[in-house]
Amino acid sequence: MLTSVQNSLVKQIRKLHSSKERREQQLFLLEGTHLLEEACAVNYPLVSVCCTPEWRDRHQQLWENVCNRATRAELVSAEVIKAIATTVQPDGVVATAPRITAQSPSLPVQLGLVLETLQDPGNLGTIIRTAAAAGASGLWLSDNSVDLDNPKVLRASAGQWFRLPMAVTGDLVSLVSQCRTAGMQVVATVPSATLTYWQVDLRRPTLILLGNEGAGLSEELEKTADLRVTIPLSPGVESLNVAIAAALMLYEAQRQQSFNP
Repeated sequence: MLTSVQNSLVKQIRKLHSSKERREQQLFLLEGTHLLEEACAVNYPLVSVCCTPEWRDRHQQLWENVCNRATRAELVSAEVIKAIATTVQPDGVVATAPRITAQSPSLPVQLGLVLETLQDPGNLGTIIRTAAAAGASGLWLSDNSVDLDNPKVLRASAGQWFRLPMAVTGDLVSLVSQCRTAGMQVVATVPSATLTYWQVDLRRPTLILLGNEGAGLSEELEKTADLRVTIPLSPGVESLNVAIAAALMLYEAQRQQSFNP
């Protein structure tokens, strides 16, 4: 059992808290039982798995599963788990997995999201979770956003990170052009729009554009939209959280498609 935080494996995993190290090592962190279960459910490859003896005893079947999948599986002390986890109270298991190319959405999609310059990992993870729940076909993220494999993004996605087709791109304008060529309408969420989000036909194949938490959509990307919509707010309310805005748009599309086929 590994008990020293100076162990070479422990040091390597701790470095993955950093975006720079995740890129250099081409690995990312999976923290907690649920994320590990979801990774196994979709046969996502694992590199190393560290858990406490107590966790192993509670999750014998999952432990056997990850031992068969991972390149290295180690029992470690609670002190080591706390050192390699990014959470304050880890549940006893931390794994590493390779940064492989995500399953990109295939055009055209019935309902897709484009996210520009998102900075908050909790927002991105929540949007991923909501998009999967609402039946979205995929998500594209600008390359100047928070890392798609930031540990907080994975946790906030509640495991749906492994199930929703996603891609990171440095040219959202070209992507939107490809979507339009594929027959999709492009809808931008803009506070100054005159149309409300329930006044547009979202039964058509649709790409929804959502912008940065503070600045919103860039002018360049907004200009690519066929339609601009707003989410009405009561007087004195400046804006909605971007994850809430995404949820409203996604579920309005689901409502229209379900009740007005």
